[in-house]
Amino acid sequence: MSRGSRLRICSFETRAADAMRSLIQRRHGTAILAPSVQEVSSPDDSEVLAFSQELLDGRIDLVLFLTGVGTERVLEVLEDRSGREPILAALSRCRIGVRGPKPAAVLRRWRLSIDYQAGSPYTWRELVEALDAGPSLHACRVAVQEYGRKSLGLHAALKERGADVRSVMIYRWTLPPNLEPLRHAIAATVRGDFDVLAFTTAVQVDHVLQVADQMQMRSDWLRAARRCVVASVGPSTSEAIRDAGLPVDIEPDHPKMGQLVNAIFDQAPELLATCRTRRGQGTGGRG
Repeated sequence: MSRGSRLRICSFETRAADAMRSLIQRRHGTAILAPSVQEVSSPDDSEVLAFSQELLDGRIDLVLFLTGVGTERVLEVLEDRSGREPILAALSRCRIGVRGPKPAAVLRRWRLSIDYQAGSPYTWRELVEALDAGPSLHACRVAVQEYGRKSLGLHAALKERGADVRSVMIYRWTLPPNLEPLRHAIAATVRGDFDVLAFTTAVQVDHVLQVADQMQMRSDWLRAARRCVVASVGPSTSEAIRDAGLPVDIEPDHPKMGQLVNAIFDQAPELLATCRTRRGQGTGGRG
C-alpha cells in the first residue's frame, strides 16, 4: 500500500476528468489525471454519405450498432441529410444488431426493432455469437457503426463468414494537443509512483502505448504497469488491455465510472501487494 494508506490512482480519462478526480478524492485517494484522448470530427463525411446512399438504395442488409453515443450521432446525421422518415423506412428494411444495452436504448427511442443483441459482457464476440444464430452472413452487406476506434476483431470475424463490411465512423479519437501530462504519467508509472492504473475506454490503452513508443519506453511501461493494479471500466476496455498484454485486476459489474472507482477502493488494497510480487519479474499478463 502507498504511503499514508492513500491509493495513488492514475486515470487516463479526458472528457470526464474532473468527475473522475472528484470521485477518487471523495474516497480519500490521490488522483493523477493524464488525459489521453481528444474527440474530433472525421476528416470527411465520405463514410456517412456512402452509408446513407447505400441504405436508401437498399444495398445494406445488416447494420450493427456498437455504442449508444455513436448510434445517436449516426442517426442524427442521417436524419439531417435525408430526413427521418426515409431513414427509418430504409433501416426497417435491414436487419439490425447491437453490441449492448446503450445502442439498444437509442434504437428503441427511434422505434426501430432489433434482430440481434449481444449478451453479457457485450463485446463484439458476443455480437458475433448472436449473428451466428441467424441466417448465413455469406455475401451479406454489413455496415458497422463505430465510434472513435475501428473494431478490427469484429471486421475480421464478419469477413471470415463471407460478409462485405464497411465502417460508418462519424467521430474519431486523436491524441490530445498537450501530451505533457500523459508523458509525465508514463514516466511516473515506470518510476513506480502509482498503485492503480484506471482505464475508461479502449482507445486510452492505444494512446498510452503510442506515446510510450514515442518515448521509447513501451517495454518499461508495460513492465511497470504489471506491478500496478490495472482497473477497467468494462468488457470492451478490458479486451484492449488484455490485447496489450496486461492483466485486468478490477472490472465493476456495471460499466460506470462511479462503480469503477468504488471497485478500486474496495479491491485494490488487497490486490496491490500480490500484483507487485507476482509480476515483479514477469513479461506477460494473465487473462
